[in-house]
Amino acid sequence: MCRYITLLKFTEKGSAHIQESTSRAHAFDELAAKSGVKVEGQFWTIGHYDGVLVLTAESEAKILHLLATLAARGNVRTETLQAFTDKEFDAILKA
Repeated sequence: MCRYITLLKFTEKGSAHIQESTSRAHAFDELAAKSGVKVEGQFWTIGHYDGVLVLTAESEAKILHLLATLAARGNVRTETLQAFTDKEFDAILKA
């Protein structure tokens, strides 16, 4: 299972339509499900980033395709990190 944490920053377009942010997020959840990606968490934050996504899927390609679709909509910029559980990280270290 692939897991990614994506940090979000609103673009000018996203900020101008911030009142629609939660409805866009719900639409993203539906798109993710149809794409074979599970949204484990979606959070709005205060600070350097405006939001955080936690995504899992059977393949990296599914997640990266979904994030490309999100970026193309123009409401957020993303910074994405691959994430590992303790057991996954131990297996990497033993390889």
